[in-house]
Amino acid sequence: MCQKNDLKYFLKELCNVNYIHLPDLAPTKEILNLYKKGNISWVAYEDNFLNLMAKRNIERIDKSLIEDSCLLCSEHKPHYCHRRLVIEYLNNHWNTDFEVKHLI
Repeated sequence: MCQKNDLKYFLKELCNVNYIHLPDLAPTKEILNLYKKGNISWVAYEDNFLNLMAKRNIERIDKSLIEDSCLLCSEHKPHYCHRRLVIEYLNNHWNTDFEVKHLI
């Protein structure tokens, strides 16, 4: 199993890529667990996460952190991924057209 800082280390050493952890762009453990345990539908998960992003005002983050960046996630099915929701939310608030490409 990977250690917490392995990804950061390998990205820097092997790819010369900086890793920045932005917890505000991730769902809470509570929201994620409700979905993963089947207690809420994907639609409810989306609603909860969109409301959370609005509450956190994630559109206030520096746009340069997203431009030319890669958002990482390990969901099995890419269409059930919080990254897509983050980018759609930011595109709506920033009037941008950032694209999501799932590497599967």
